[in-house]
Parts: sequence; C-alpha cells; structure tokens
Amino acid sequence: MAAKKSESGLMSSAGLMRYFDSEETKMLFTPKTVVSVSIAIAITLLALNAHFGLWP
Repeated sequence: MAAKKSESGLMSSAGLMRYFDSEETKMLFTPKTVVSVSIAIAITLLALNAHFGLWP
C-alpha cells in the first residue's frame, strides 16, 4: 500500500514537469499585441471593402 502512494506522487509530479516544460516552447503574445493586430486587420478589411465598393 505504501508503494502505491509514493508511485502516484511521482506520476503526478512527472505530469506537472511535462506541463511546465511544454509551456516554455510555445510562442507567447501579450494581450496588447493581440488587440493591436486585431484592430489592424479590422481597419484593413474596412479599407478594402470601401476601396472595392463593397461598403453598404
């Protein structure tokens, strides 16, 4: 019974290690960057719609 308790503790900590290791390899964007890019795309789409006569 004692072997199962120590084994489950090791498995749970191994899962946490894998989670934190995988987080380091992802690209991270700040919220300000996401909002800025979204606004730039929206303005570009509106300008293209107006230029090609699709504006209502």
